[in-house]
Amino acid sequence: MDLDIVFLGTSASAPTTNRSPAALLVRRGGDRLLFDCGEGTQRQLMRSTVGLPDLDEIFISHYHADHYLGLPGLLKTFALRQRELPVTVYGPPGLRGLFADLRRIFGRLTYDVAVVELRAGEALERDGYRILTFPVHHGVSALGYAVVEAPRPGVFDVDAADALGVPSGPERGELQRGESITLDDGRVVTPDEVLGKARAGRRIVMPGDTAPTEAVSVMAEGADVLVHEATFSEEERDRAAETLHSTALQAAELARDARVRLLALTHLSPRYFGPELAREAREVFPATVVPRDHDTIEVPFPERGEPQLVKGGAAPDAGTRVPTG
Repeated sequence: MDLDIVFLGTSASAPTTNRSPAALLVRRGGDRLLFDCGEGTQRQLMRSTVGLPDLDEIFISHYHADHYLGLPGLLKTFALRQRELPVTVYGPPGLRGLFADLRRIFGRLTYDVAVVELRAGEALERDGYRILTFPVHHGVSALGYAVVEAPRPGVFDVDAADALGVPSGPERGELQRGESITLDDGRVVTPDEVLGKARAGRRIVMPGDTAPTEAVSVMAEGADVLVHEATFSEEERDRAAETLHSTALQAAELARDARVRLLALTHLSPRYFGPELAREAREVFPATVVPRDHDTIEVPFPERGEPQLVKGGAAPDAGTRVPTG
């Protein structure tokens, strides 16, 4: 099952000539999950190789304008395309009030919009994974999100299956799926007799805007990818504390302590270009990347390699993979 992250907006507060405000898309198989929808998100999608998909679910982290201003335009464009399928928008408490105001902007739609307010600690069950919510520290009603896959069965032991007399064919598939089988001689073979230890699924953690907080560290423990804001450099630590944001170094320290596989820094203040924040973070956590708009991160299963930044992975031209070790 393919899993990747498309960075549609990596700037903080306001767009720059090279970076749009906050938005990222998680793609898992055929699922498309949009997290935050800053100004211009629909155009970022249309300019990418993704195009403008009929998104079923949109998740807003909080109600600062740079995280939701693109929502009215996106919803209106869906209507202009005569969309009929419903869409669900999730966010922390306050979402219903926001939508009451936004409806005066996007007007009548051709489809239903469900507005769902979430609280920290809730989980949305999906096919093969969950979307978890957790608290962050940003001074307003805000949530972090994590996409967490279900554990996978262990590796199938062919030699053990042969020794038990399990025939080649559908019986082995049933065992791989965690189902017991009965052989022709009446013996029952259980999955634990032919499967190794269960393997963890993948985990992507996206706190959104936040000052350093233990809740993010706990959720990020062992994550495959932590997408963390780095609004400021360490020289602006006091400013970061005043505004309840993080520095690149603070994000790196959290990633190191949580033993994540890859740290992706985003939500950069327009005063930075990116390399200076990468250098700061890599002093304590070398597996750090600073994506630009339309970069992607591929997230393979651990046995198939490390997460990789693909520069321009969703841009019209082919991207280039960047080693993260």
